[in-house]
Amino acid sequence: MQDYIESNCLELKEKYTDTICKEIVAFLNAEGGTIIIGVCDDGNVVGVKDIDNTLRKISDVITSQIEPNPQDEIKTEIKFDSGKTLIYLVIAKGSKNIYCQKKYGFSSTGCSIRIGSTCKTMTSEQIKIRYENNFLDAEYMIKKKSCRAEVSFRELKIYYAERGYHLDDKSFEQNLQLRNAEGSYNLLAELLSDRNEIPFNFVKFNGNDKTAICERNDYGYGCLITTYERIKNRLLAENICISDTTKRPRLDQYLFDFDCVNEAILNALVHNDWTITEPQIFLFDDRIEILSHGGLPRNMTRQDFFDGISRPRNTALMRIFLSLGLVEHTGHGIPTIVKKYGKDVFDISENHIRCIIPFAWKRTVGESVSEKAVEYVFRNASSKTNDTEQKILGLLIANGRCTAKQMASQVGVTTRTIERNLATLQKKGKIERVGSKKVGSWIVIG
Repeated sequence: MQDYIESNCLELKEKYTDTICKEIVAFLNAEGGTIIIGVCDDGNVVGVKDIDNTLRKISDVITSQIEPNPQDEIKTEIKFDSGKTLIYLVIAKGSKNIYCQKKYGFSSTGCSIRIGSTCKTMTSEQIKIRYENNFLDAEYMIKKKSCRAEVSFRELKIYYAERGYHLDDKSFEQNLQLRNAEGSYNLLAELLSDRNEIPFNFVKFNGNDKTAICERNDYGYGCLITTYERIKNRLLAENICISDTTKRPRLDQYLFDFDCVNEAILNALVHNDWTITEPQIFLFDDRIEILSHGGLPRNMTRQDFFDGISRPRNTALMRIFLSLGLVEHTGHGIPTIVKKYGKDVFDISENHIRCIIPFAWKRTVGESVSEKAVEYVFRNASSKTNDTEQKILGLLIANGRCTAKQMASQVGVTTRTIERNLATLQKKGKIERVGSKKVGSWIVIG
């Protein structure tokens, strides 16, 4: 009879339990090891009685309950000791940087690691570092040459500085993989540069189809992060709130769930096939549509998609969005949308993914975005914000590149008054200038 003692590479189990999924993940995330079923913690051999049923359960765990799929890293063996049957799970060190229990995703609950003879939950920082390392691979965004030979990254560097990153100018481009193997700027660099040739249309229609365009705005031709911030502010402006004051407490109802729409926008940016064209956003009287191109990423099923399994098409871009805190690594985005609106809001084909978010009520035709933007500002601005400042905020939400002269004409004051109010809003932390005075833009941040 063999002596069995638990260690950093050996786990003993009297019988099969559901915790085996966590234990397998722990070994995959560490140096590998063996799980023996049919041996008690004290080393006493009891054997496995229902071998076939136990093997079926183990197979289900390995094939469907762990992400990424670890089948190549695990071998199942039948052995005998003292006339009793034992099941050995021989687990190699995972070939991927991190594994998790699918139902919990890449969270502390879902990610475990073997330390000594126990399974420990991984910290958020450990998960973040390992998860980002998954994206350090070559892909089309890295390989494809930029259409522009010379680009600048002033805005991108500002975003990193705001997150507390101190980037070395000499290693900045290398660390973010902004050049291809030949040394030329790549598609990723073009998307993140201060100026580029990539549009991003935001189109509003009168009615419920595309027969009558009401408004068209292009938020592209610049750093993708700035494009996202401008679109986010525009959507905040569009998200009208109706308050029912007959009820106590007052009941506020917004046109759409902003968190869901924001998640749909982020997914469209990160998962879009940028070799085809840019994502598109359409507003109708009864819904908003967010369209990304390329369909589901390779090897991802519809069930994976709805379960929130994160498998980004553009891994390098995803890594940058992660480091800037724009996205999470828990895979909660799609489940958040599904929980609120159901699976039917997604139209998935081989060529595109369309997310269709219905409005709580039909929009009033003819309302200008500046009116809605001012409504948003009035709901969120402090009592110390004056009327002119509120109007400026509304105009900047609608168009972050609006000049002082243009704002003066629309507000009905002098250009000097606008410039003075812009300076005040900056001091109050309400707006921020991204880029140069000549080609930069304003972002409303509070």
